[in-house]
Amino acid sequence: MLNKIQITAILLWGIFSVNFLSFPVLGITTDAKKTLSFDTSIAEDATPEVLEKVMNSPEVEEIFFEPGTYHFYPDKGLEMFCRISNHNDVFVATAFPLLDRKNITIDGQGATFIFHGKMIPFIVENSKNIQLKNLTIDWYMPFHSEGLIVANDEEKGTFDMQISTDFPYEIRDNQLIFVKEYYEHTIGQSILYDRSRKAIMFDTESYTPVTTSKKGGEQYSLDSIRYRYKVDERAPGLRDIGMESRIWVEQLEPGLVRVHNHGKKMPPVGMVMAMKGEQGENRLAPAIRVVDSKDFQLSQVTVHHAGGMGLIVENTENIRIDHMVVSPSGDRVVSTTADATHFVGCRGEIHISESLFEGQLDDAANIHGTYQEVVERIDAHRLGVRMGHYQQQGFKIGRPGDKIGFVRLSESFFPFHELTLQDTEVLNGRYQILTFRESLPENIAAGDLLENIDAYPAVIIENCKIQGNRARGLLLSTPRSVKVLNNYFHTEMEAILVPVESGHWFEAGSARDLLIEGNTFENCVHSGQNRGVIRFITDDDEEHTAFEKIRIIGNTFRQFDPMILEVNNVDGFLFKANTIEYSDAFPSLFPDNPVVKINASKDLNFTDNTYKGKAKKMIVNTNQNQNIKFD
Repeated sequence: MLNKIQITAILLWGIFSVNFLSFPVLGITTDAKKTLSFDTSIAEDATPEVLEKVMNSPEVEEIFFEPGTYHFYPDKGLEMFCRISNHNDVFVATAFPLLDRKNITIDGQGATFIFHGKMIPFIVENSKNIQLKNLTIDWYMPFHSEGLIVANDEEKGTFDMQISTDFPYEIRDNQLIFVKEYYEHTIGQSILYDRSRKAIMFDTESYTPVTTSKKGGEQYSLDSIRYRYKVDERAPGLRDIGMESRIWVEQLEPGLVRVHNHGKKMPPVGMVMAMKGEQGENRLAPAIRVVDSKDFQLSQVTVHHAGGMGLIVENTENIRIDHMVVSPSGDRVVSTTADATHFVGCRGEIHISESLFEGQLDDAANIHGTYQEVVERIDAHRLGVRMGHYQQQGFKIGRPGDKIGFVRLSESFFPFHELTLQDTEVLNGRYQILTFRESLPENIAAGDLLENIDAYPAVIIENCKIQGNRARGLLLSTPRSVKVLNNYFHTEMEAILVPVESGHWFEAGSARDLLIEGNTFENCVHSGQNRGVIRFITDDDEEHTAFEKIRIIGNTFRQFDPMILEVNNVDGFLFKANTIEYSDAFPSLFPDNPVVKINASKDLNFTDNTYKGKAKKMIVNTNQNQNIKFD
């Protein structure tokens, strides 16, 4: 017979057992590493189940998907308001919110994720040691549209486009509107693709973009408007003032439209027009967003499309990318509608290797800091500052303890003073109040720029292929060690651009330790712009030094036009053991250019190079007192 103590123990064990067995385990195993597993039974719309389990499994470390194709719709996704650097500020849905998480690996095991509408597939925020691998990201309906040029008439200023059923449209008020799932866009920004080369058409600048607008329209009393503070006239709400539509569109038959009143050369028959809508309105759904995080990794990840960048990383430490592919799917000519990858205010090391970036409508990688502009001194420790570009609203310049440099470009590209950041108060997207531990110097003035000296990464980019895209290959704006090794470039604009950009995007940073070695550059800058394959440039006329310790060693250039280098504002430049060969792939656009243009630079050395081109001059230098020879 059981005593009272034994009966009580049995009852307690029963209660505990029932509760334990009824607790929803959500697919988590009891292995040493807690896991989630998904199979194709959720493939028709994986959003609700993936979202629920990811959000309700705080201890999960590994997430696996059975191979197959999974669709994700925004209707049941987690909606978030995101201010994303170099993108629109958007309300957007996601199925993978990795917020305040750590030590998670998402392994697609070869699965393909197809997204619908305005979604950001992966949002990684304030997290540590997150890895994505073995998966493919695409959109069912892309955020851009394509039309095949089938006829043109130079005399009448018209061209005809055949548009497939993959790109539904309507003509509204004589304008072509492409209608997507949960989204629509006009012609807007546009460029021509040569499908036979899987690349931007040669000399597309003579034909595109389509001249959609012009100055005009009746105005009344606009000059009476007074703004107390500086405004961004390029921002939505201001940029359309004084502008009206130039082109108009008619349908000749279903799927065949005629564009009237284009102001450039008529696009050639056989080329594909890629269109993505108005600038400032067409970057709203990057594939992967990482912000305020540490130790992020991508491996064996393919991004076929995104309505913005493939990967945008902000204020994050240590990023490792290997075997990433950004490339269009099916018959599309466009992959991502902006950069393949983009890094803002990062630190530690960015390492990109063994990757392919092609078909994107902007750069393969852009790495930079951010300038903020001084508005006013509030007191001895506080400054009011503003974000200069409307697509950088809300960006925090740094974290407490970071060293902030004050820059006055009229005097130097480098900081004239440093302070330690104590606190950041974001009052709105444009305006923030920064508090510093030390007192502000008396000479800080409105219009000075601030950069985060600590928020620049070292960079290694190696064994990658960058081709067939609009714009540049790499933009590199960091004073830390940068190595560009054994890559292949075939880009519409510069293969490598090293800028100081202080007046449009306000992208801070300048190269001060850059090695470019063992790369192949083939027929770059073929869009019709008069630029070097590798270009060092500032966006003003100041002549002080911006770039230091530049080494370009052992590369091969195959180029149809003479100019290889534009060297501006550099102190310490070595161009050694490179081979320059003539290419007859395209006719020369600027045959009178030299191989090298030099301005406001010193300590330059050209040695042991092999030249097999057709340039009439090797070097043009604005400093006539320098005697620089190309050896």
